[in-house]
Amino acid sequence: MDAQNPPVRDMTLFGRLSPVLGCLLALTAGGLTTLSAAPFTLWWLGPVAVALVYVGIHALTPAQAALRGWCYGVGLFGSGTSWVFVAIHDYGDTGALLALFLTGVFVASLALFYAVPFWLYRRVTGPRLAFLSFAGAWVLSEWLRTWLFTGFPWLLLGTSQVDSPLAAWAPVGGVYLLSLITALTGTLGVELLRRRWWAAAPIAALWLTPLALPAQWTFPAGEPLGVALLQGNLDQSIKWTPEGQREAASIYTVLTLAQSNDLDLIVWPEAALPMFEENARPILERVQSKLSPDTALLTGILQRDGGANYNGVIGLGNAEGQYRKVRLVPFGEYLPLKRLLAGTIAFFDLPMPVMTPGAEAQGPIHAAGTTIGNAICYEIIYADRVAEQARDAELLLTVSNDTWFGRSIGPLQHLQMARLRALENGRYLIRATSNGVTAIVDPQGRVTARAPQFQATSLRGEVLPMVGNTPFTRTGSWPTWLLAALLVLPGWRFNTRRSG
Repeated sequence: MDAQNPPVRDMTLFGRLSPVLGCLLALTAGGLTTLSAAPFTLWWLGPVAVALVYVGIHALTPAQAALRGWCYGVGLFGSGTSWVFVAIHDYGDTGALLALFLTGVFVASLALFYAVPFWLYRRVTGPRLAFLSFAGAWVLSEWLRTWLFTGFPWLLLGTSQVDSPLAAWAPVGGVYLLSLITALTGTLGVELLRRRWWAAAPIAALWLTPLALPAQWTFPAGEPLGVALLQGNLDQSIKWTPEGQREAASIYTVLTLAQSNDLDLIVWPEAALPMFEENARPILERVQSKLSPDTALLTGILQRDGGANYNGVIGLGNAEGQYRKVRLVPFGEYLPLKRLLAGTIAFFDLPMPVMTPGAEAQGPIHAAGTTIGNAICYEIIYADRVAEQARDAELLLTVSNDTWFGRSIGPLQHLQMARLRALENGRYLIRATSNGVTAIVDPQGRVTARAPQFQATSLRGEVLPMVGNTPFTRTGSWPTWLLAALLVLPGWRFNTRRSG
């Protein structure tokens, strides 16, 4: 046991704080992080949440710190990913009690992404310069969550800052830099409350520097493009049935032919026609033949190639090229541990064919005289994946089927992450979804046009192709991850023997 860091009680600016109360504060902090993100957008709660977790952390044993981290994760994912219950219960043909149990397992498992790093943090670091080392460890935990077990970078701390004064940092270092600055604000805020007045200077520097950053990193490359994004609002319960196929073909045909002839680009959402490309081709070509030769039609589509199935985007008319989804959704597009789980409950019986990931290196689609970088649904939450696409593209496109979220907060969180991708890369982003939120986002991450949810409708607007790369587009996230690792080093303890 470390005599300098008593494990039993936290000595904090609040006086004595029991480990139980510390865990309750961590649970609360997780909920506050959810409130900082869409649809609540109380972005200032992000630093507050970090502060509640950080306060008194060095009075804990590694085991107690792990418990506090796990409680934070339970609070975050229990409140912020409640839509998982909707997906399992409403659309996975699973009873309420079983759906609740599976959601609980999901939340408890994700919470380990905070428990393990916090245990390690207390194992190898001490209180020296803890405001730096804790913020660095926080970002490293998000990095771990980005790739381990296929990754789940949902509700990253920095995502909530797309509407805050910190947003101008996004083109510099992306969402993880926003997370790092938010975490530093929280830890420095605790130091300031402890009357360590020097902490005010770095807080001011972090929040005032955006005023000196360029307002625009990229520039228009041509004339505006007229676009129409179609939203079919097809009932998910019938989508993969013959009835759903017929209804989808009818809805998207009618919506497309209702558009004016002066449009440059028409976009259908992910798997708009619930059938493979060879079956959908006659429908698509019939629709495209009635459009202007200068109009490009892009659609999400399922493809078969050499025995493998792909979730892709193809172009017709004034378009060429295709894109195949790389980051697949576990339990939605493929079944992990298939031999163990297949057939156990209805939820594990996938409603669509098992997908194969597309190639990592894929070029943009060329349509309507511009180059388009693509992200299908879940992929938009991977900042570095989108940056790779943006380097060779003038416009970003994401197609999605958010019907699985129901009327939960999920689609609004999804939109917020898409907005951040536009800001990070200085590109217009167009987002076509099955039932919302279909939207057009400008290079500053602002929604310029938005369709109502849960309606069969079209959204029309204009976008500008953009050239030039932001610093983040050029480098991706690795500089921030490296910086986070370096910030942990000042607190490193070479004598790590500790009970707990």
